[in-house]
Amino acid sequence: MSAAAEQANFPTMIIPRGTEIRVNHQGQLSIKTPGNLVIQNSGNYSEIESTNGSIRIEENVTVEAVSIRAGQACFIQGTLTAWKVHAKRITLEDRARAFIMLQESEQLEMSKSARLVGNFANEKELFFMMGKFSPQLKELPGSVEVHSPQQIDTSTGPTTRSIPQLNAETVAAEHLRAAQSLLEREIGRTDLAPAEAEALRELLYALRERNLARVGSIYRDAFSELSAPSATLKQAFEHLERYFQR
Repeated sequence: MSAAAEQANFPTMIIPRGTEIRVNHQGQLSIKTPGNLVIQNSGNYSEIESTNGSIRIEENVTVEAVSIRAGQACFIQGTLTAWKVHAKRITLEDRARAFIMLQESEQLEMSKSARLVGNFANEKELFFMMGKFSPQLKELPGSVEVHSPQQIDTSTGPTTRSIPQLNAETVAAEHLRAAQSLLEREIGRTDLAPAEAEALRELLYALRERNLARVGSIYRDAFSELSAPSATLKQAFEHLERYFQR
C-alpha cells in the first residue's frame, strides 16, 4: 500500500487560526477556538471554549472539565461532568448524562432518556443550598465503600477527607473560578491603561493555569495598578482575598 493510501485511512485534524491549546500543571488540557468544536475522544480538561460557535460531545464519549463555554450551544450526546457550563442553549440528547454543578444558559433541552444532575443557576444558589442543609452534610460519612460492607481501617494509611472538608475546598475553589470569570469580563475594556491591562492579563493567565503560588504573589500588586477599578474588578479582588485569607 502506498504512503498516500495509508494516509487516506486517517482523519485530518484542522486547527483553525486563533485556536489556543494549553496544558496546566495538573496535566489538564485547555482548548479555546473561535468556531465549532466537536469532541470525539474522552478526556479530562481544564477549560473548553468555543468563542462564537457550538460545542458537541459525541456519543460514547466521557468528558470531565472545570469550565465549558460556548458562544451558541452545547450539545451533549455522551457523558459530561463539569463545574460550570455557559452557553445560550444546553441540549442533552438521547441517553446523554450530564453532571453540571453550575449551568448558565437561556435554554435547557433534555430528551426523555437523558439525565441531568446538579443544575444550579449561580454560585448563590449553590452556597444557599449548602448552608441550608449543612447539618445533613455533616451527618454524611467521610467515605463510603460501595462494594463491601466492611469498614476500612485507615489508622495506618492516609486519612480520608470528610464531606465538610470537601465542601469547604469546593467553596474555596469557587472563589478562584469567580475571580477568573470576572477578570475575563473586564480584560477587554478599552479604558484600561497599558500597565493596568498587562497586570490583569498576567493575573488572569496564572488563574487559568491554576498556578496558585503565582496568583497569591501578584494579585494584590495587580489590583494596586488600577487607578479606578470597576465594581466588577473590586468583586474579583474580594474573591481572591477570601481565598487566600481563609
